[in-house]
Amino acid sequence: MEQKVIQSIKKYAVPLTGEADLNIIRGKTDKARFVLLGEASHGTSEFYTVRAEITKKLITEKGFTFVAVEGDWPACQAVNRYIKGYDTVSESAREVLSSFNRWPTWMWANEEILDLIEWMKDFNENPDVQPKVGFYGIDMYSLWESMEEVISYLTKIDSPDVEIAKKAFTCFEPFNRDNQEYAVSAGLYSEGCIDEVAKLLATIQKKKDQYPCEEELSLNLEVNALVAYNAEHYYRAMVVRDEESWNIRDKHMVHALDEVMKFYGSKGKAIVWEHNTHVGDARATDMAHNGMVNVGELIREQNAPEDVYVIGFGTHKGTVIAADEWGVNHDVKIVPKAVRGSWEDLMHRAGAFDKMLFFDKENEHLFQQKIGHRAIGVVYRPEFEQFGNYVPSHMAQRYDGFIYIDETNALRPLAVEMVLL
Repeated sequence: MEQKVIQSIKKYAVPLTGEADLNIIRGKTDKARFVLLGEASHGTSEFYTVRAEITKKLITEKGFTFVAVEGDWPACQAVNRYIKGYDTVSESAREVLSSFNRWPTWMWANEEILDLIEWMKDFNENPDVQPKVGFYGIDMYSLWESMEEVISYLTKIDSPDVEIAKKAFTCFEPFNRDNQEYAVSAGLYSEGCIDEVAKLLATIQKKKDQYPCEEELSLNLEVNALVAYNAEHYYRAMVVRDEESWNIRDKHMVHALDEVMKFYGSKGKAIVWEHNTHVGDARATDMAHNGMVNVGELIREQNAPEDVYVIGFGTHKGTVIAADEWGVNHDVKIVPKAVRGSWEDLMHRAGAFDKMLFFDKENEHLFQQKIGHRAIGVVYRPEFEQFGNYVPSHMAQRYDGFIYIDETNALRPLAVEMVLL
C-alpha cells in the first residue's frame, strides 16, 4: 500500500520551488468564497510565510476581503484597526502586535506575520480598494477582554444597555479572571453566569441595527457578546466533557466567521488561517467517531462544494516553537523525522523536496487510505510524538490540497509581556 501511495504522490505532486509556483492555487480556488489554510503546528515559520503569500495572491487577484484567524477577537481588532486606518496612533505592525499578550503569545506575535500586516495596510491605502480588507480573530478565549470591550463600546455611545453588560461582568468578577476556576464552578456546581451572558447577547442582537456602524462598532459589539456567551458555555462544558467543549469552540468560530461574512455582504470572501485539526474536515478522521465536528466540516456543510477550498500543511522534520506544558515558557524543539508509514513520511519518500498535491476527481481515489497525519500543538513533547501526534486521516477527503515542506524552521516570536488567562 505504501509504495502505491508513494507512486501516486510522485505522479500528481508538483514542486514548490518559490512564490511563483503558488500561482496554481489561483485556478484551484477560482469559484471559492472560503479558502481555509491549515498548519501542522502553531510554531513553524514556513507555514506562516507560505500562507501569507497565498493570502496576498487571493486578495489581489481573486478579490478576497478578509483574513480570519485562530486568535482572540479583541487583539485581532487592534490589527484590523491598524490596517484599515482606524488606529491613528500606532506606528507599526510590531507595535500593534503587543496586543497579543495571552499565552501562547507566539501564535500571532511573531516576525513572520509582520510583513503581511504591513502589506495589508499598504493595500488598503489605495482609494480604489473597496471594501477595505480586514483581519479578524474568530476564537473564543477572550471572555474577560470581550466583556470589557462590550462595556467600553456601550459606554462610548452612551447606551442604557451598558447596565446589562456591567451586570454580566459583575457576575464573572468573583472568579478573578481564572478560566479554570470558573469552569469548575459552572461545570460542577452550576454556579455560573449563563443567564447574564444570554441576556446580554440577546439584547445586542436585537438592537444591533440601532448601534452606530462607524469603525465596525456594531460588528464588534455583537461578536464580543457572542464570545462571552460561547466562552461561558465552553468553560462550563470543559470540565465535564472535552468533546462537547471542542464542538462549542469550533461552532463558535464558524458563527463568528459567518457574522463577518454578513458584514461584508455579497462581496465577502474569507481566507481562514487555523490549525489542520480545525480546517481539515473532521469527517475524514477519527474525530467523527468521537462525536466531534470542526470548522472545515461545518463550512463545507453550509456551502456548495465549489465555494470552499481547504489546504492542509505538513513537514517531515525540522524545528518548532512549542512548550512542555500549558502556560510555561516556549522554546525551540526538534521535530523528528516523520514516523514510518505516516503521510509526512510518504511525502518525503516520494521526493525530499517541497511540493504541492491537489486532490480532484482524477486522483482522489488513489488517496482514500487511512494514514496517520502529524499534528503538533502548542504543547509538544517530541519524545512522545509517535504515541499521540498522528491523526488517522483519509487525506483526499480531509483536504482539497496539501502543501508539504520537507524541512521546516521554528517561528520567530516577538518579545511581548505574557499573561496566562
